[in-house]
Amino acid sequence: MLIAVLSGLIVSILYVPFGKYLKGRLSICVSLLPITLFAYFASFIPSIRGGNHVTFHYPWVPSLGVNFDFHLDGLSLLFSLLITGIGSLVFLYAAPYLQGHRYLDRFYAYLSLFMAAMLGVVLADNVLLLFIFWELTSISSFFLIGFNNDNADSRKSSLIALGITAGGGFFLMAGLILMGHLSGSYSIQEMLGTNEYLKSHALYGWILALVFAGAFTKSAQFPFHFWLPGAMKAPTPVSAYLHSATMVKAGIYLLARLNPVLGGTDYWMYPLVIVGGLTMLYSAFHSLFRTDLKAILAYSTIAALGILVFLIGIGTPESLLAASVFILVHALYKASLFLTTGVIDHETGTRDITQLGGLRKVLWPLSIAGVVAALSSAGVPLTFGFIGKDLIYEATLHTQGILPIVLTAVAVLTNIWVLYAGFLAGIKPFAGALPERYAHIHLPNPLMWLAPLLLALLGLLFGCFPFLVDGALLNPAARAILQAPIGTPLKIWHGFNPVLLLSGITLAIGTLLYVIRKPSSHNLAFVERFNTLSPRYIVGRIARFAKVISRRYTNTLHNGFLRVYLLRIIVFAVLLLGFRLFTGGAVSLTLNHLSPISAYEIIVAAILIGAIFLAVTTPSRLTAVVATSVIGYCICLQFVFYSAPDLAMTQFSIDTLTVVLFVLVLFRLPPFLNFANRSTRLRDWTVALAFGAVISLIAIQVLNQPFDEAVSRFYGDNAYTLAKGKNVVNVILVDFRGFDTMFEIVVLSIAAIGVFSLLKLRLKASEKE
Repeated sequence: MLIAVLSGLIVSILYVPFGKYLKGRLSICVSLLPITLFAYFASFIPSIRGGNHVTFHYPWVPSLGVNFDFHLDGLSLLFSLLITGIGSLVFLYAAPYLQGHRYLDRFYAYLSLFMAAMLGVVLADNVLLLFIFWELTSISSFFLIGFNNDNADSRKSSLIALGITAGGGFFLMAGLILMGHLSGSYSIQEMLGTNEYLKSHALYGWILALVFAGAFTKSAQFPFHFWLPGAMKAPTPVSAYLHSATMVKAGIYLLARLNPVLGGTDYWMYPLVIVGGLTMLYSAFHSLFRTDLKAILAYSTIAALGILVFLIGIGTPESLLAASVFILVHALYKASLFLTTGVIDHETGTRDITQLGGLRKVLWPLSIAGVVAALSSAGVPLTFGFIGKDLIYEATLHTQGILPIVLTAVAVLTNIWVLYAGFLAGIKPFAGALPERYAHIHLPNPLMWLAPLLLALLGLLFGCFPFLVDGALLNPAARAILQAPIGTPLKIWHGFNPVLLLSGITLAIGTLLYVIRKPSSHNLAFVERFNTLSPRYIVGRIARFAKVISRRYTNTLHNGFLRVYLLRIIVFAVLLLGFRLFTGGAVSLTLNHLSPISAYEIIVAAILIGAIFLAVTTPSRLTAVVATSVIGYCICLQFVFYSAPDLAMTQFSIDTLTVVLFVLVLFRLPPFLNFANRSTRLRDWTVALAFGAVISLIAIQVLNQPFDEAVSRFYGDNAYTLAKGKNVVNVILVDFRGFDTMFEIVVLSIAAIGVFSLLKLRLKASEKE
């Protein structure tokens, strides 16, 4: 399992040295990865169908409670098969779609990395591991959304998406850590045993708020929805993969997975129902006014995500089964519509629905895929969407205590608008007469039309024979969300009942709306009048205000002069330390218990003071360096006086090396440029004396504190037995401060990479200006 999850990460790394060999026809070979993973996860279907679940444990950082713990049940299996199954088709589709693209190797590397991150999210049992993969999805999607990096809109959209989803991830991290701390375990399966304790805890509300922030931002819930339409700047394979079946459903998965742990209360139910209901209505309504195919699909996707949040919030067995079914329903028809849109854009050069029509005559396999997918999105009988829609209405009608009539009305209205959007995207481009400018169009590579056709036909197959996926996938997924058996089998026909009536009303009004209402740019202009009230505009204003404040702050406090930085740091330290020193009690200046000062200490101190004075007054850089080295050697002598020869030798080596390097670097530089006037010198002297006085007082206070030998005794007793070293100081630095040393090495390595990059940078003349 660990290899299966990390295989995408490994492949993405291998693309760095070998990607250039996979830009041509061999690029299709990388599709073997998701196909193999799909077969691997499909092998678990018999076991999951029998009510079992599979757990994998791989130790990682057990001392911190972070391990590679993976849990495969009905819910994670459903998502894993979607990630790898639709991923396989997207990988195959992308090869001809992006054929000849100079960054095709990068695209597959990013896509493989994203697939690994999504598998990690849906399979992780440890919430800290889940968060790591969660953030990895945000990072990899940032590169995919901004793949066309020469386009300013793509770069902006990727930054907005990263800002929203990563910001939500920050709050999610806090919520998951809080859950783990209160429950005493970071394992989701172990949290199930403490769910009542978590729900009754005083921090339960804060946990919900933090988890909701992460889920709502990732799954584009109102008012964080606006990043998703902007993300449509990405290539179509990205839109089909990320925004129909995977990334945007990560938040849905999180809510479904944590439903047994945190759900079942009014604090869980009402926010999800309200936010989900508002999102589905708002976005479905906006889809009516769009004329770009991707924009239509984007807003209808947000509506579908709102429906899923809405159903999870209701929390009944019927609603959770409906959510499980709709996850698959939506993934099939929406991925098909996205891929169909990609072919239309690829062949015609436009996605404007007002300019498209009659394409069935030249793209007939795509017309079948588009029409069947549109019918499934509408919920026409014998399609999988019909079963999913009926389950939604059944869930809302059987809701107890929260106005089932209102919930049902919201669901019906949303589905009417989603039907209209689906017909626009799947039927409108192929209906009517073929414009003369598109008469030359021909079918593209079969891989580009087989993928959407297969997905659409699967929606038809599962609609006619729902038992193929009911017991194997959907019922186990709902059982995992509810943590209880769900015995309701999926059926095509439930007889004449209110649910069937609502389905008929939805189809009739939605079809009538499609026939009567024609898409127009004037409709889009009308709704754009209210952009100043939209969340995107409000967040944009906040971002611009923050940018102005940041620029002023930077220009004031970070003006590029090292001397200014040092002055402010020292002044802040003087004020902070001085305040704490003089408010923490009486300051003791007793020095009677110290050893008497010897003559050679006075001589060394005098030399040190003279060197300091010379270093700060000389106009020569080399003289200042030599004076600084004298200061270092005086400190070496002080170490020798107090029986610390190892520290003295270390200080001596560092000082000598530093002086040599400074001399080599500064030898040809001119003398100091002295811009300081008398007031500036007085200020600097005042700050320096104040800082020295504060540090001296702190040192005297430390010397007057009782000496506790416990720490020294611990290192002395354990240096050899635990770390196998006889030099206690070295053992402390190397072993007991290992993490500190490791991070110092990392910082130096990053700095070295940055310097190397600058040395190798080759700018054009225009860029230099």
